[in-house]
Amino acid sequence: MPLLPLRLAVVCSSNQNRSMEAHNILLKRGFSVRSFGSGSRVKLPGPAPDKPNIYDFKTTYDQIYNDLLRKDKKLYTQNGILHMLNRNKRIKPGPERFQNCKDLFDLILTCEEKVYDQVVEYLTSREQETYQPVHVVNVDIKDDQEEAILGAFLICELCQCIQLTEDMENEIDELLQEFEEKSNKTFLHTVCFY
Repeated sequence: MPLLPLRLAVVCSSNQNRSMEAHNILLKRGFSVRSFGSGSRVKLPGPAPDKPNIYDFKTTYDQIYNDLLRKDKKLYTQNGILHMLNRNKRIKPGPERFQNCKDLFDLILTCEEKVYDQVVEYLTSREQETYQPVHVVNVDIKDDQEEAILGAFLICELCQCIQLTEDMENEIDELLQEFEEKSNKTFLHTVCFY
């Protein structure tokens, strides 16, 4: 078993639903975890599919909550966005962009292939300094509340299994294969270096 707890990051596009649900579950299980978005802006559903609510990553969850409350309390209560933002602001002040973080992680979990590509591109475009490996693993999670919860538990179970390995470097591929078979999902995996 590793001597130190895994340093985890969970990344989705806007640091709102999937990454925050996983952040919440992992935090409750005692993991050292941070969550991020990889997009250029924070996007939330709006009154129509072509009218999303768009915010800068510097906007706090509280500010987003109050803005949506002012715009249409009924709509954003019914679609669960206000409930989600309430959860988010209990965990941390606001969404964070992965590309602005300088912290080192052992394992980065992404929630869709596009986000995985953005994270890997960012990590490989930086100049390597410490050559410490970081495993980037993607599991596709549909961006709705129910799938975010199911995905968070799957991510948590995977992290618990990885934490129990004696040699993550040599055991992670086999573990991911077991999880693919068990969950009927495809996991992408690559190793990058800091």
